[in-house]
Amino acid sequence: MTEGERFPDESGPIDLSVCGTRGPRLASPAMIRSTLARTASATLFVALAIAVARGADEPKTSSAKAEAPAKDLYAVFETSRGKIGVRLLSAEAPKTVENFVGLATGKKDFKDPLSGESKKGRYYDGTLFHRVISGFMIQGGDPATRDAPFGAREAKGIPFGVSGPGYQFADELPPPGTKLFEKPCVLAMANAGPDTNGSQFFITEGAGEQVPQLEPHACTSRSGVCGYTRFGQGVCGCDLVGKIAKAGNSQTRLLKVTISSSKPTCP
Repeated sequence: MTEGERFPDESGPIDLSVCGTRGPRLASPAMIRSTLARTASATLFVALAIAVARGADEPKTSSAKAEAPAKDLYAVFETSRGKIGVRLLSAEAPKTVENFVGLATGKKDFKDPLSGESKKGRYYDGTLFHRVISGFMIQGGDPATRDAPFGAREAKGIPFGVSGPGYQFADELPPPGTKLFEKPCVLAMANAGPDTNGSQFFITEGAGEQVPQLEPHACTSRSGVCGYTRFGQGVCGCDLVGKIAKAGNSQTRLLKVTISSSKPTCP
């Protein structure tokens, strides 16, 4: 596929007596001054000891706020044939999800392959599922297909399937032998080899033994693992994948991609 933190010892009593232990008597001015100084010192010590003791009894609070658990994110692919809802796998592929969400919401810059200009906007809206294979998968995310007519194969001489956002990023793959595609309706990145992910993606129709070529496998890449980064799993509308595949290349438009923290429904 083209385009990847010791307290003082408090075991004994604190001696607050001054001027010896021979009983009451009138003190000299010097003794008074000495007594006052020692009393003040002892008082300060007691105050500090009490403060420390109180602090030991109070629950400790971290200066840094505890991080709240990450919320689930979902993507709804609204196509010209209906909706497909997908739960994004942020824990499994954080950089891939971040890239996809940034492009889908228009917050990430990209380079328009047709004009060469740097742009920012809702990247996937209006593009086509330019490559589909019945029983296998549907592929989209090529910016060159945006607003192209149904059935088109190229735009301004650029064939569909070769364009991206003007940058590439690394795969996020588990060790060889891990099964990522045991279920249908998996959302993954299309690529042109190791660490060549951009914007193109595919959603599977086939699963398990039907798609062994998609699973992570050992290779001579920098990471030693090759394959396709999984970053989503369908939650509704997955029957639509087969319908889009049967319709043929560039016969279905991706009208809009919406990102939400609420689990979608696909009427």
